[in-house]
Amino acid sequence: MKVAQNVMVLFRDDAGFGIAISDALQPNPSFPFRREESSFELSLERYGIKDLKASGDVIHFIDDKGVFQVTMLLLQNYEPPILACAVNEVLESIVEVESLAIQTLVLPLIVPPSKLKCVSRSLTMTGSEVSLFGVQIGSETDIMRAMVTKCQKLPLPMQIHHEHLACFLHVIRVLKFSTFVLVGQIGQDLTKRASEQEVEGDLLYR
Repeated sequence: MKVAQNVMVLFRDDAGFGIAISDALQPNPSFPFRREESSFELSLERYGIKDLKASGDVIHFIDDKGVFQVTMLLLQNYEPPILACAVNEVLESIVEVESLAIQTLVLPLIVPPSKLKCVSRSLTMTGSEVSLFGVQIGSETDIMRAMVTKCQKLPLPMQIHHEHLACFLHVIRVLKFSTFVLVGQIGQDLTKRASEQEVEGDLLYR
């Protein structure tokens, strides 16, 4: 799968967060970019899964010279153990447009306060307050340096209970992708329903 140097990975989560981001990101009329969308399906038969494929939408932002500047991958919202197989298959299929450049993956997530724990206590927030944390993994890239100035550094050690994140990080460490994880934490009153529905996966940053 041909993609840009900078790739954002999203999931069609039940809360609609992934779709909302993919719909909201549109080319700025001041820049000569166009948005191009298509879909993909990848076989999972090598994992013994014959009745399901890794599928989703791929959205490119292309400049006037035909160069892919940014790619968004909007994946279906799989559950374990298929989740790990689908994420691995999709990331392995990525081919860099410019093979000499360091590719950067960006994974944005929204989690309720109960899923973020610093040492032995939960980070607490109230009302509609939103906090955005950033985590760099692998070699630093230009986009990482730009994004880190826009968010808080995640306190360490930190526990994040999120199945998709735990799976994603395992795969990117094996494949050695440079990755920037954006973790958005929203106040309790905005995330009560999401907190009740979210599948827990343990991840400890050390």
